[in-house]
Amino acid sequence: MSSILSIIYLIGSVTFILGLKMLSKPDTARKGNLVAAAGMGLAIIGTIFLYESEGAKLHNYGWIFGGLLIGSVIGVMAAKKVKMTAMPEMVSMFNGMGGACAALISIIEFGHLAGNSGSEGAAAMIKMHQVGDMIDQLGTGSKAFMEQRDLLQAMFTMDYRGTLLIILLGLIIGSVSFAGSVIAWGKLNGRVKDFAFPAQHIVNMIVLGVIVLLAAALLIHVNDVYPLWAHGGGTATGFNLLFYGLLIVSLIYGILFVLPIGGADMPVVISLLNSFTGVAAAFGGFLYDNPVMLTGGILVGSAGTILTILMCKAMNRSLKNVLIGSFGGNKTGAVAGKEQGAYKEISLSDAAVVLAYANKVMIVPGYGLAVAQAQHVCHELEKLLEEKGVDVKYAIHPVAGRMPGHMNVLLAEADVSYDKLLEMEEANAELPTTDAVLVLGANDVVNPAAKTDATSPIYGMPILEVENAKVVIVNKRSMKPGYAGIENDLFFQPKTSMLFGDAKKVLQQLVAEIKQV
Repeated sequence: MSSILSIIYLIGSVTFILGLKMLSKPDTARKGNLVAAAGMGLAIIGTIFLYESEGAKLHNYGWIFGGLLIGSVIGVMAAKKVKMTAMPEMVSMFNGMGGACAALISIIEFGHLAGNSGSEGAAAMIKMHQVGDMIDQLGTGSKAFMEQRDLLQAMFTMDYRGTLLIILLGLIIGSVSFAGSVIAWGKLNGRVKDFAFPAQHIVNMIVLGVIVLLAAALLIHVNDVYPLWAHGGGTATGFNLLFYGLLIVSLIYGILFVLPIGGADMPVVISLLNSFTGVAAAFGGFLYDNPVMLTGGILVGSAGTILTILMCKAMNRSLKNVLIGSFGGNKTGAVAGKEQGAYKEISLSDAAVVLAYANKVMIVPGYGLAVAQAQHVCHELEKLLEEKGVDVKYAIHPVAGRMPGHMNVLLAEADVSYDKLLEMEEANAELPTTDAVLVLGANDVVNPAAKTDATSPIYGMPILEVENAKVVIVNKRSMKPGYAGIENDLFFQPKTSMLFGDAKKVLQQLVAEIKQV
């Protein structure tokens, strides 16, 4: 049975790798998701029916299948009902559940470690008394004493620090991921507001330092404490309190480092928390000597970390600042109160003429497009313009929307061709030869202040350089600033025209107007 289970785990690991590889391309991403899910399902079934420990199989099948049924029903219903605008919230919540599972594994295995160590500690104490008797009878130089002394020394120097280190890392990272993901979920749906207080950076560093000190104390004293676990001694009780204190402090840190972060920075935070959950799951794989769990955790952790670094680069942020919680936030700089010139509006009919007679049009989707659920009518506009001989492409900023790849998923839902989606570098290379740009609900990611105004909170952030196109049409509901809380210099440039209104309604009217051109 064990050999069959090993093969199943190998197949599961391979499907994870293949699935992740397929996720790297939009046209194979859906298949990759299904392949990885199938591998996970196979690993779960194999574990339930084939796993054995010391000749004993799993029991409590009622609890196991009850949990699987409840979780599957909730997951399917949530996935079917969720709107595309709420997808980041669901991803954040599901990620938090993964972190909670990893933390619970660590809590359970800490209890197992205490139980096992207690039994061995009791045996060691019995041996201690036996050696004491030998000293009285034979003296310390006898061969029998030497043998018993070596055995006693081996029992008391049994090193639990490696196992405890894995348990503690899973606990810390899983707890931070869970608490942070719950706060991110609340911020994304508007239930939790941005909150910061003076010296928050220092407080976050102190809390992080407390986590390190508690973990170090547990690791230093574990080999001294384990015999007392069997008897519930005072030192063992204090040791247990340290462990659960570490759990509480880790949860507090997860809350503190996400709480001040603004909604516009959520893509990076979600990616970072996702990597945390993957790493925590990998530690669970170490504990259970489970290769498929280890492989899945490593893949998620490494992919999430790489994506986080790319997101930080796209936002011109420091990963160090993410970790200490000084990242993002609703900042306002000097640019927020800067005098701006007048902006100009464009009528629907004029906008239709500009787009219909252009040779090349670049569409820049943003969160406003997702809120309006306008992706399908946007695709309709694209097809209509192409019928008139216009070359239409989409410029995708890495952090547009509220999670990594949000705009890609949104447009894929509307069956927009993947080869029309240009990443930021490709789009910027084509913008100087673009006749018209249509910005749909994007704001900070097209703000030239990121390049020109050193006092701006977004200064240094790579942007889509839409100002290099011949004409820019910006659709948004009002002149209200974006999540960075600053005015957008683009809106006041001579080549920019504002087209106010709900994205879906505006695009529907544009389609009707273009048909008349």
